[in-house]
Amino acid sequence: MNGAVKVLAHHLRLYRRVWKGSVFVSFVSPVLYLASIGIGLGSLVSRGPAHTVGGVSYAAFIAPGLLAATAMMTATSETTFPIMARVYWMRTYDAMLASPLQVRHLVAGEVLWLTFRLATVSVIFFVVMAAFQTVHSVQAIFAVPVAILSGLAFGAPVMAWSPFALLFRFVVTPLFVLGGTFFPIDRLPRIVEGIAWLTPLAHGVALTRSLTTGQAALPTAIGHVAVLAAYATIGVAVAMVTFRQELAR
Repeated sequence: MNGAVKVLAHHLRLYRRVWKGSVFVSFVSPVLYLASIGIGLGSLVSRGPAHTVGGVSYAAFIAPGLLAATAMMTATSETTFPIMARVYWMRTYDAMLASPLQVRHLVAGEVLWLTFRLATVSVIFFVVMAAFQTVHSVQAIFAVPVAILSGLAFGAPVMAWSPFALLFRFVVTPLFVLGGTFFPIDRLPRIVEGIAWLTPLAHGVALTRSLTTGQAALPTAIGHVAVLAAYATIGVAVAMVTFRQELAR
């Protein structure tokens, strides 16, 4: 574990140079999303015959979905090209392995770093959600750790998989649209809905939304957490193998 902390410390030292810009973007992104889609498009939804979505305003409906989706996007961006750069272009991992650090320390350190990034982004997003009055339950505080777990459920498997072009085109972008962020996935065709439920984003969105709207039920919440934890655990296990293979070349 001490080796993983050293890898995390390396990332934090680099992050000191860019943290201001990173935090600024983390604030601006949810503000723009919630203002343009939540309030802008939401005003049109409120004029419709239903007035609400799932019993809440459209802004309150999409805010937790965007929180989970942002965690997915953050995890994907942190575990694609940055990891490839450390393996192939900058050879950062080669330098680390020349020390007493081992591959397991690298993987664990990357998971710690990803957790830190997801935590900062999720906390900032949650603060913006509260400012937009889209939080309606004390259960909502658990939406932050759920968003972190959702990000890990994406980030860990992505660390172990390298065809990034296919990943962005056929996984991340479609899920951002079809994973329940902007509309209930039960409105999708049955086969597409089934596919959506096989992915971690649908579970992350459903759980964060139920928490922020006060509709979370313990058995269902446990099921969502189990799926997310399974994705994260399997991803870390596979990443241990693929990291060894790539760094042994």
